[in-house]
Amino acid sequence: MLAYIIRRLAYALPILLGVNLLTFALFFMVNTPDQMARVQLGDKHVSEEAIEQWKAQRGYDKPLFINAAENSEGLLTDTIFFEKSARLFVFDFGKSDEGRVIGADISERMWPSLAVALPTFIIGISVNIVFALFVVMFRASAFDTAAMVLCVVLLSISGVFYILGGQYFFAKLWHLVPISGYLAGTDAIRFLILPVIIGVVAGIGGGTRLYRTLFLEEANKDYVRTARAKGVSETAVLFRHILPNGLIPILTSVVVVIPSLFMGSLLIESFFGIPGLGSYTLDAIQAQDFAIVRSMVFLGSVLYILGLILTDISYTLVDPRVRLS
Repeated sequence: MLAYIIRRLAYALPILLGVNLLTFALFFMVNTPDQMARVQLGDKHVSEEAIEQWKAQRGYDKPLFINAAENSEGLLTDTIFFEKSARLFVFDFGKSDEGRVIGADISERMWPSLAVALPTFIIGISVNIVFALFVVMFRASAFDTAAMVLCVVLLSISGVFYILGGQYFFAKLWHLVPISGYLAGTDAIRFLILPVIIGVVAGIGGGTRLYRTLFLEEANKDYVRTARAKGVSETAVLFRHILPNGLIPILTSVVVVIPSLFMGSLLIESFFGIPGLGSYTLDAIQAQDFAIVRSMVFLGSVLYILGLILTDISYTLVDPRVRLS
């Protein structure tokens, strides 16, 4: 197991390097530091002196990859790539273009993101699995048809509609919860109830349809027919046989959600005024603060790779037949 994890981490390094190089090329070779300075200064007739001063203050006045003016020690290190991209591998995110410490912002904002994403993730997965199992129990019936129609309707509605509708009815019309905002500690609960409910409801359509398909595939296999022939009840067949064997493909579909637990949801956090990493990234995009955007892209890549490794490890817990080598 340990050798497998080390080997997967070693495989991840070239992937992260490729992501880093591609991100660097997009931000610094397509959009040059001079263009970044003009955007940030916001003046069409900005002087060259102001541009050079802006670049010098933020470390954008150095060569991109190789600094021929330096000796062998600073040939590669005294460059924009090393200062702005290579240090991301040791999670040194540096400062934003506005001078804020990005690492401190991430440490502060990850908790509101987790406060929204974690309960949404756990409750959503549980609701989708249970609902899908009930649909499979009554498959080929009117309940099955009605459930699938409902799932298609829920899947067809935009997430923005759920957010606006929830804010209008539950916050503005009925005054059950605050319409937006966030407080630390236990006071955050009343601000998180509506975003969590909306996140769960918005995912029921797609999640239930996917899990229903996976469970139906398991329900048609020989071991399930054998269990029914032995007189095992339908409830026992569902929860003791179909559910455990259907967890592996479910784990595969769940892995894509893991980065969002830390990275946050752009729409939810923006509409509800939650100071998480999702709104942090969106604000950085709107302000064209590329230092923050680069850091968040790299962090998302790291979390996605870790999610893949955790998924492989969880396979051995769900199915003892799986061995990592």
